[in-house]
Amino acid sequence: MSDRRGSKAPAKAKGGSALRPAKVKTRRFSTEYSLLLTATMILLAFGVVMVFSASSTSRILSDGSLADSTFYLKKTLIAVSIGLICMWFVMRGSLARFRELTPKFMIGTLIALVAVLFLGAAINGTRGWFIFGPIQIQPAEFVKLGLVLYGANLLADRPDRLHSVREMGPYLGMTAVACCLVLAQPDMGSAMIAIFAVGITLVAAGARPRDLGLLAGGVGGLAFMFALAAPYRRDRLLTFLNPDGDVTGTGFQIIQAKIAIGSGGFDGVGIGNGVQKAFYLPEAHTDMISAVIGEEFGFLGMVALILVYGLLGYAGFQIARKAEDNYGRILAGGLTGLILIQACINLYAVMGMAPLTGVPLPLVSYGNNSLIVSLIAIGLILNVGRGGKAATLRKPVTGRGPGRPAKLRLIHGEQQNRRPAKRTAGAQSRHSGGRYGGARGSGPGHSRRASR
Repeated sequence: MSDRRGSKAPAKAKGGSALRPAKVKTRRFSTEYSLLLTATMILLAFGVVMVFSASSTSRILSDGSLADSTFYLKKTLIAVSIGLICMWFVMRGSLARFRELTPKFMIGTLIALVAVLFLGAAINGTRGWFIFGPIQIQPAEFVKLGLVLYGANLLADRPDRLHSVREMGPYLGMTAVACCLVLAQPDMGSAMIAIFAVGITLVAAGARPRDLGLLAGGVGGLAFMFALAAPYRRDRLLTFLNPDGDVTGTGFQIIQAKIAIGSGGFDGVGIGNGVQKAFYLPEAHTDMISAVIGEEFGFLGMVALILVYGLLGYAGFQIARKAEDNYGRILAGGLTGLILIQACINLYAVMGMAPLTGVPLPLVSYGNNSLIVSLIAIGLILNVGRGGKAATLRKPVTGRGPGRPAKLRLIHGEQQNRRPAKRTAGAQSRHSGGRYGGARGSGPGHSRRASR
């Protein structure tokens, strides 16, 4: 039996009750989405374990208290909790809204970089932290995220900015200002990561290899001159070239890292059984945590760690490739590059393949700001993987159809007005009035609307 509008009543089961409606299909996410989330959780769990292993021994030996051995573990767990909340928020939020807030976020990070030079606290010779009791905020970590967001926002709707180095001026200028403020702290490691992340963002946006080569040559020359300008940076460069030249001085840390990795052998000495972390290896739970991993898990552990980062990179770049708009593609590609570059610099430095720069291993090392920023970046990539899109920032054209640039709409209207005025009687009858009336495609009224 049907109702007045012709819809059929639900069929009755034998017992007289209506059949249950069909179940609503749950949304299934892509394989890359699941791989990225899995790799992130593996690195987080492994990082918590390794921070405790790398820091507990030295805390016990220095204070003689077992209760104090979990000091860095507790702080890491708090940072992981905050980072996961931030990751969930940006993963579920609106990309369009985050894109609107990008200019304000970028300006805020620049103001913080200026303020930290005058009001910040110095740690290990770098004035780069705001300290409010137990809370430490490092603006240099957030500016790396801001530069990728700013690049995606600027280049997504303006591919013409990639035609030459001059057209990239606004983005390169913002990068130069931010990096100069970071170098003033001084923090060359964060500045290097920011520059590499900007480069990968330009690659994701479609910059020409010739322009990228010119930029790489110019930045490399400036970095070499800057490294030679200060004595401590010059010593780091010379130590990288000849670490045995000053075994008890500038070469001590890299030599101890090599000893730790070499002591691990093929399968390591076992978790918690490492010796180098007990005062032999400076900053064992932060910059040098890779050396502790190499000693306790050996060659197999290092290979496994690199494979997990490779899995994270594969998933992130696949999400970027399959993004539904240019903004998502550039954003996911730039943020994936940001995480991988930081991991590569840390691993290369610990293995003696690059100068030591004080860069933490993302998602693994102790470093609350780095951990939270990395999880925010992964949350944005997951947002793109969920199908998130950001609307164009250009003003849409009023009228039918989706918002398009005004110039394209005007050309479309002019082409319609150029239709032949003379038509046969049959053609006029077919195009006059009705649903497909000719008044919508030609005539003075339409011409005035299109030319406005």
